[in-house]
Amino acid sequence: MHTDTQYFIDRHDAGRMLAEALVGKALDNPIVLALPRGGVPVAFEVARALGAEMDLLIVRKIGAPNAPEYGIGAVVGGAHPQVVLNQDAMDSVRPSPDYVWAETDRQFAEVERRREAYLGQRPPAELAGRTVIVIDDGVATGGSAKAALLGIRQSGAARIIFAVPVGPSDKIDELAQYADEVLCLYAPKHFQAVGLHYADFSQTTDEQVKHLLETARPTSAKTPPPL
Repeated sequence: MHTDTQYFIDRHDAGRMLAEALVGKALDNPIVLALPRGGVPVAFEVARALGAEMDLLIVRKIGAPNAPEYGIGAVVGGAHPQVVLNQDAMDSVRPSPDYVWAETDRQFAEVERRREAYLGQRPPAELAGRTVIVIDDGVATGGSAKAALLGIRQSGAARIIFAVPVGPSDKIDELAQYADEVLCLYAPKHFQAVGLHYADFSQTTDEQVKHLLETARPTSAKTPPPL
């Protein structure tokens, strides 16, 4: 982990740098999971370098009643979808069980809608017994990453690596307790925003996500198109 100022050209450049740090590690049947949308170009480069399968990991926040931005938990998609509740937030808000179940169902439906939009009917990959590499384009609050890592742990992964180009040092340290290994290229103590570490931080489009996921399938990963 480095703490000096670093700027990536774009998400593909960040992914190639992450890949350099991951190549050579002992990875048992690895799979690369991207947090969409920004994590997809980063994950694509890692999956290509490792010759690994790539899939999406869609996380949706469960908001509090009348305060949807305040997360009381999250749902994590995949072959075995998981619900991760924030017990401190639950104890503070004390939502009714009916609300929690209804909101959970609503967010799971949104996970499925988004997955189908990106991947059609392609089923989620099985994670049990595998090395799972979770990738995003950066960490800000760490909330989605924490939920993702907790959900994957419940899915039986043999080893979990959280890999990210940049994030605040305190959040990276916090996330380390939820993964077997955390790889962060740059973790400044005085962090402001993920986008400030990229020359090009333009929004990743749905079309780009679908194209990269199609290209990264195992049958075509060896012959990617020029970028």
